[in-house]
Amino acid sequence: MYDEHYGLTGRPFQLTPDPKFWFETATHRKAMAYLGYGLAQGEGFIVITGDIGAGKTTLVGHLMDTIDHQRLNAIKLVSTAIEADDLLRIVATELHVDPAGLTKAELLTAIERGLHAVARTGKRTLLIVDEAQALPVSALEELRMLSNFQAGGHALLQIVLLGQPEFRDRLHGLDRLEQLRQRVIAIHHLDPMEEHEVSDYLAHRLTVVGWTGNPDFADDAFAAFFAASAGVPRRLNLLAGRVMLHAAIEDLRVIDAAVVRSVQRDLEGDLPTLATDTGKGAAASVETLAQPVPVADTPRTDPATEARIAALEARVELQDEALRRVLTLLVDWVESEDAKPEYAPIRGVSAWHDAA
Repeated sequence: MYDEHYGLTGRPFQLTPDPKFWFETATHRKAMAYLGYGLAQGEGFIVITGDIGAGKTTLVGHLMDTIDHQRLNAIKLVSTAIEADDLLRIVATELHVDPAGLTKAELLTAIERGLHAVARTGKRTLLIVDEAQALPVSALEELRMLSNFQAGGHALLQIVLLGQPEFRDRLHGLDRLEQLRQRVIAIHHLDPMEEHEVSDYLAHRLTVVGWTGNPDFADDAFAAFFAASAGVPRRLNLLAGRVMLHAAIEDLRVIDAAVVRSVQRDLEGDLPTLATDTGKGAAASVETLAQPVPVADTPRTDPATEARIAALEARVELQDEALRRVLTLLVDWVESEDAKPEYAPIRGVSAWHDAA
């Protein structure tokens, strides 16, 4: 809604990765340099790691937009703990090979034939595997075996692995992956952006959707954005989107640090995992926050207090159920085709009223 209020052509801070919003921070520039070097070698593995929300998927999108598709046949897979055999079948399918009913030996032969078929068109195959930390060691070993396929002394397949930091730890810590480690020709870890990059990042994403300076940003706003997001792009996008929405509702022309901090406090109340802790890294752990308190550590209360707590919990449940019924009725009413009464527009959001 804030995009309409400020005359933007789209949502600049959507969480879905979109290559058109690519912004080259220092760490992303290094990542692209390593990718360029690795691709020029034409063999082996390139490994890119980064914390949750660091921009790995956006990096891949930008890579797919910039590579020469006349020379590279790029295949992208998103790993979800795929077992070795299933991984081979997916690769075969992407090479237009039907894997149905094939034994593993037949499947490997079929994949090699598929890679040769691509090579005969003058292309090299590039396999990009996202979320590589979810792959079992057996699947990583199969990828290593695929990287051995050659024709005329040149590799038929090159592989890019993207994953969270634990993948880098596995790669360096497991003896079973020694042979794969020896085939890694370039590796880079995506760090959060620096504080001085935040203002350019926000301005770039806004400019892509037609921002002309409304709303403006006070100088102290950028330090607040950085402090609240720790420089992690996805966290920064989430916060910036909520700040823009708040600014539209309040019809603000200037966003300052006080506005950013106010919205951040609201976000922390809505999503506790966003509470800032720059000393522990950018990604808060939902699992850690959800851990139950051990029974031995739980404070004991007297029976009267427990009864009052139980009564309060029962009242909350009743109120929650009533609210759900009201919301259900409201949704049904909004989605119905019946004529709706006209309401006076709220200050500063007449565009939303007109759009409705």
